[in-house]
Amino acid sequence: MSVEQKLADLDLTLPAAPQPLGNYTAVSEAGDLLFISGQVPIVDGKPRWTGRVGEQLTLEEGQQAAQLAALNVLAQIKRHLGGFERLHHIVRVEGHVSSAEGFHNQAGVLDGASDLFAAVLGEKAGHARSAFSHSQLPVNLAVELVVIAQILPV
Repeated sequence: MSVEQKLADLDLTLPAAPQPLGNYTAVSEAGDLLFISGQVPIVDGKPRWTGRVGEQLTLEEGQQAAQLAALNVLAQIKRHLGGFERLHHIVRVEGHVSSAEGFHNQAGVLDGASDLFAAVLGEKAGHARSAFSHSQLPVNLAVELVVIAQILPV
C-alpha cells in the first residue's frame, strides 16, 4: 500500500512541500543520505500551530503540531525523490519543541511525528530521536523537526 493510501486511510493528505523560510535548501542529498532542513507545522506558507506547549498549547495540540511537521517532512522527501520508492528508512529525527517553563514532556509531543511515520512508513519509519526544549522557535512555531533519511541508489 502506498504512503498516500495509508495517509488517506488515516484521513490525512500530504501537503505541498513548504518553501524554505530563509536562504537554504529544504533537502540536501549526500551519498545515500537525505538531510531534511527543519520542517514546521505550516500549511500553504501559513503557521498552523504557534505558541509554547504547556502554555498556549496542550500536549495533544503539540502532538498535532509534530504530526503536521512530519507530514511536511514526507512532502519534502516526495518532492526531492519524486516518490517514496527510493526511501530506505528514516534514520534520525531531531525534534525541537517550544515549551513553557516547567513543561517536561517534549518526548510525548514528538510522538505525534514518530507515530505518523510508523503508521505510514511501517518498517521504513524506525529512527533514532532526540528531543530538545526551547523557550521560542522561529515565527513562534510550536515544533520543528530535523530529519535524516537513508535512500536507495538509482
